[in-house]
Amino acid sequence: MQLRYSFRLYPNGPQRSALARAFGCSRVVFNDALRAREDARAAGLPFVKSAELSKALTFAKSTPERAWLGEVSSVVLQQSLRDLDAAYRNFFDGLKGKRPKMGPPRFKSRKDTRQAIRFTANARWKITPGGDLSLPKIGDVRVKWSRSLPSAPSTVTVVKDSAGRYFASFVVDTAPEILPGTEPIIGLDLGLGHFAVLSDGTKIDSPKFLRRAEKKLKRAQQALSRKERGSNNRTKARVKVAKAHAKVADARREFHHQLSTRLMRENQAVAVEDLAVKGLARTRLAKSVHDAGWSQFVTMLEYKATKFGRTLIRIGRFEPTSQVCSNCGVKDGPKPLHVRTWQCQACGAWLDRDINAAVNIAKVAGLAVTACRAQVRPGLVPAQRKEAGTHRDGHPTVVGIPDP
Repeated sequence: MQLRYSFRLYPNGPQRSALARAFGCSRVVFNDALRAREDARAAGLPFVKSAELSKALTFAKSTPERAWLGEVSSVVLQQSLRDLDAAYRNFFDGLKGKRPKMGPPRFKSRKDTRQAIRFTANARWKITPGGDLSLPKIGDVRVKWSRSLPSAPSTVTVVKDSAGRYFASFVVDTAPEILPGTEPIIGLDLGLGHFAVLSDGTKIDSPKFLRRAEKKLKRAQQALSRKERGSNNRTKARVKVAKAHAKVADARREFHHQLSTRLMRENQAVAVEDLAVKGLARTRLAKSVHDAGWSQFVTMLEYKATKFGRTLIRIGRFEPTSQVCSNCGVKDGPKPLHVRTWQCQACGAWLDRDINAAVNIAKVAGLAVTACRAQVRPGLVPAQRKEAGTHRDGHPTVVGIPDP
């Protein structure tokens, strides 16, 4: 399986200038190729092949208008053309129903705050004995290694994010780390009050990183709004806002990584509900939904299940997990969100809404989770008339209810 490892880069002044030049050349090649294809489509001509675009790029380097494209590695420019091919391929596959629909490729702007270039093995980049990343026509860039790579990487992507930070992203082929088998199997109910509730009754609180940082983000955004457009002070203020948001995103990602790794290591199988995140993001709960980051968390569960040899099962979003009693299986109908505990009218058991949903998620997925682990509390069931009361002189009576 292929995994991606990211590490922080610390380029010096000349290296930052060289990277900015590479970002700009890659963007120009992408836009030129996209313009060529769009012009051909508008004129009713056949789709321009990648080989023709590559020849046009080689010719452009010999012209005075595009001679500066030769100042960067040719591999970076060729990868930009491949990125355009991938964008078109995804667009056409969406039209054919092979993947979710997405829009056609769009032109890149020099004002985009995120820039990226990719080097393959043909570029002859390498990791020096001193631990630096040697990139062609850029130099040896200092890397902050937080861990060692499991194998030799095939490609490296250099990314500059909105906060002005640089990262090196390596694609590595690695064998799955199959863990020994274990007994626990759980259902997972994701929510907003608690980030996750497990079928064994464990409740994991939601960190709410965005909510906790709202005051700081508000002050930074207000300072940005006061700066004059186009000024250097506005650029500095924008970077401060981006750094504040990046700090929130990093904390959320770290929380997701730690929790997903723990769940996959401790359980043989995990069942989770396929939530309609896009629909929930259009409601009044949008900020809380984005703050939770359910999609990112489930994606981590997916690849870590493959990595550790575990099982992840997704169930449909329309399963009535909050309406069915996990003790007897009777459907009791929908309930408002403020109802957190309820009593089953069939068996009289008191159920916690979230834990009951987690147990039902596991049952729908086909996992053998018992309802007794869901903290079901038996309730009082009205006794039948003939079973209640005392017996006097051989005649059954009911306490408090006169005989007819």
